[in-house]
Amino acid sequence: DPMEKMYRDFRPRPPWVRAILKGLIKAALWVLTDYAVEGEENIPKDGGFLVVANHFSFSDPVFFVDILPRQAEFMAGAAPLHAPGWVKLLPSLYGVIPVTRGGSSREALRIAEGVLKNGGIIGIFPEAGSWAQVLRPARPGTSFLASRASVPVLPVGIEGSYEIFPALKRFQRAKVRLKIGKPFGPYKAEGRGRERREQLDAISHDIMAHIAELIPPERRGSYSDDPA
Repeated sequence: DPMEKMYRDFRPRPPWVRAILKGLIKAALWVLTDYAVEGEENIPKDGGFLVVANHFSFSDPVFFVDILPRQAEFMAGAAPLHAPGWVKLLPSLYGVIPVTRGGSSREALRIAEGVLKNGGIIGIFPEAGSWAQVLRPARPGTSFLASRASVPVLPVGIEGSYEIFPALKRFQRAKVRLKIGKPFGPYKAEGRGRERREQLDAISHDIMAHIAELIPPERRGSYSDDPA
């Protein structure tokens, strides 16, 4: 059974739990924000794929839950100390593949690779943290996973999520826009040593460049065409 094999080493929450959370998230987004999604037709209808996006706010993972029509798994580190309580609780309720920040993530990557190779969906933020509101270089985990699993990559641009909580404090609704790009890849990194590292660096750069195309120019940071 492919599904049984997929989750041999990782037990996600029951589908009904995730369905309830998805419904609550969808309702909250539409009530509390001025929310719009573009490019939903680009989401693959079957097969395994990797979803990647910019990460400017600790609320970003909820958008993955909202837009993906099939059950997906997410790689996530511990929520930042300044995040609201629900942000820290949600990963536990949904069930995520835990990543140790600053430590080894081999086990998490191995589980994620198994999910992808067996037709599942993995959501990941290549920057590995929401410490800025402009694009930063990707950490190596995303390119490693993309090359190992050899699956398509679906890019998503998230704009305005960092304004949600400041706007709510002013009794306003933040304008949040999601733009879903066309899938690209898959990738292969077949070299060894330095050659392989260079290949993975090139994959990381390409992934971030695809994300950059989906967000405003002033948010593209290291991937901007503007030298300033």
